Amino acid sequence: MPEGLALIDYGAGNLRSVENALKAAGAADVRVTADPDVVLGAERIVLPGVGAFAACMGALSAIPGMVDALNQRVIAQGAPFLGVCVGMQLMADAGEEFGTHPGLGWIEGVVARLEPNDPEARVPHMGWNDVVPVVPHPLIVPGEAYFLHSFGFQVADSGALAATTNHGGTVTAAVARDNMIGVQFHPEKSQAYGLAFLSRFLDWRP
Repeated sequence: MPEGLALIDYGAGNLRSVENALKAAGAADVRVTADPDVVLGAERIVLPGVGAFAACMGALSAIPGMVDALNQRVIAQGAPFLGVCVGMQLMADAGEEFGTHPGLGWIEGVVARLEPNDPEARVPHMGWNDVVPVVPHPLIVPGEAYFLHSFGFQVADSGALAATTNHGGTVTAAVARDNMIGVQFHPEKSQAYGLAFLSRFLDWRP
């Protein structure tokens, strides 16, 4: 019987703050892990991430068996999955930071540098912005969340775009498909909005 929440430890900078936020949101059994077997036995999985796409994907791939375990538990078996910031971006086909690098390929699209059409909209996109739902999803509600990123997920399949925000143009705020959701904002830094989002994830039965 799957149990507990596996929080993937692959050197991501926001690991401990995500762990603390999950516990504050009501998670009783958070397992910070770099063990593929723990991932295979987890009820639900969270992939955090801060930094460059290629470095994060490289670090995740460097853990023997981890990508295979994620594919098995998330794609084949349908465990609820949450990707946060770069953890969300790794769900894409590829990232274009420092060259083009393959991602997990779970949701069609590429991660490309933000190019705001408003000179007042600086890169990195940093601070509080509206989260605007695009399609109904049980985890995504309107509100304000905290963003910090220079690259955005350009989703190829419009059906996978769950929410947007505006930063000199439309920017992907969340992607979702089946048992998977990824958010560009940082729930762990988004105060009440972020904790409520994580609480909904913990109760989610896709």
